[in-house]
Amino acid sequence: MSEPAVVSPAAFVIARPEPGEYAPYYDRYISLIPGSDILGTLDSQRRQMMLLLSGRDEADGNFRYASDKWNAKELLGHVCDTERIFAYRALRIARGDRTPMEGFEQDDYVRNGPFARAPLAEIIEDYIAVRRATLTLLRNLEEAAWTRRGVANKNDVSVRALAYVIAGHELHHRRILEEKYFVGR
Repeated sequence: MSEPAVVSPAAFVIARPEPGEYAPYYDRYISLIPGSDILGTLDSQRRQMMLLLSGRDEADGNFRYASDKWNAKELLGHVCDTERIFAYRALRIARGDRTPMEGFEQDDYVRNGPFARAPLAEIIEDYIAVRRATLTLLRNLEEAAWTRRGVANKNDVSVRALAYVIAGHELHHRRILEEKYFVGR
């Protein structure tokens, strides 16, 4: 696995998003993230995920804890796809693009993605690349960009809310990997 990315602290405080900056559904992810150092949190999460995934083999990647659930590689692929989509939304909104963005169907993305047949190592490398790209995008935003709002999936959302959703979504799924996929493995 690659060397860690360096995250420079922002020259300003990035406050937590407030209710009204995101659809209530996303509170399930935002509420998982403590504090207000979102850049540090995203970087720390990358290291935590790498620790969880290091030493895993294809049997671990192909494991399903129930027949109707994604395997571990599909779950990690879903995390990557979702982060890409939410980072893209953050980019467009940060740059002042007011064009509403459509939602996406996560099950279609997993079903039509390469995850089930791709080597676990490739999906891990993809996770690293996606998280690095997200960190590069976010740490280079100007202060005013963080509070800009746009419409995604028919809901008003701010850039800072999207950053917290990315972090909370990853944490939610990492906990599932820890508790249901890799426990005792």
